[in-house]
Amino acid sequence: MADIKQALKERILVLDGAMGTMIQQYKFSEEDFRGDRFKDYPIPLQGNNDLLSITQPEAIKEIHAKYFESGADIVETNTFSGTTIAMADYQMENLVYELNFQSAKIAKEVADKFTEKEPNKPRFVAGSIGPTNRTASMSPDVNDPGYRAVTFDELRIAYKQQTEALIDGGVDLLLVETVFDTLNAKAALFAIEEVKEERNIDIPIMLSGTITDASGRTLSGQTAEAFLISVSHIPLFSIGFNCALGANLLQPHLEAIANKTDFAISAHPNAGLPNAFGEYDETPEEMGEQIEAYLKKDLINIIGGCCGTTPDHIKVIAKLAAKYKPRQLVVSC
Repeated sequence: MADIKQALKERILVLDGAMGTMIQQYKFSEEDFRGDRFKDYPIPLQGNNDLLSITQPEAIKEIHAKYFESGADIVETNTFSGTTIAMADYQMENLVYELNFQSAKIAKEVADKFTEKEPNKPRFVAGSIGPTNRTASMSPDVNDPGYRAVTFDELRIAYKQQTEALIDGGVDLLLVETVFDTLNAKAALFAIEEVKEERNIDIPIMLSGTITDASGRTLSGQTAEAFLISVSHIPLFSIGFNCALGANLLQPHLEAIANKTDFAISAHPNAGLPNAFGEYDETPEEMGEQIEAYLKKDLINIIGGCCGTTPDHIKVIAKLAAKYKPRQLVVSC
């Protein structure tokens, strides 16, 4: 089996781009989301992108393949909302294991085909673990600042179920991403460590936070450096940032952590900031130019795209990444 830790030493690894952006291009209807299996489901399902791994698996496979064709080394599973907490919106908590397992299996099938074709460029699958739609650090009720919509233990249990299903489905690593609340992330990391211990396995963990505005802090109030320090007790494969900001705005935050850790550094920024219609206008070439600044400054080990990015963006990024050496790791990860 190909070793992602070895690949990381040899080159800058390329992560895929946005899943949601690609799904939107299919213009799936409510009926498409339901498929035959859920045609009589009591509530609307359109927008539940994770469900498409069950009802439209060929489309999800096609998206993964397009990213691999564009030069990605790693694709993320279609499981950003794959916890009982997030799936409660669709009354689909009982489907969580199946959603994660099938999403992992689909992505791994595609990855294995590409690795078979190009053994010198092995492809990997990262199990995407999103932040959920609740925060453990802050109250959603301005009149009751002590109230919490979710507890650490509820998050831990939900993340553990997701982690087990992703591993059973065959992922090569886990990606705890778009972290806006470090307490949520710690629940996910705690759950992963539990699973590793129970199964006596060692699976690489990527952790990616999100800086939400010009203040340079996560939603729960941490600076980039504070975020790094607060999770450095976990043996991470990589740490970095994704979403919320475009590549140029993300750079100072990568600089803030790159020389303070021996973990690999990852980034998958948006294609610029959203316009008035919530769409992303930055072209692959514009985004590539900004990302090349990371590469010139030796900031990056893993690079990809988030909201608004497509296989065209990843193709440009992959070509640029191939021209540069990865950021040197002082200690082997």
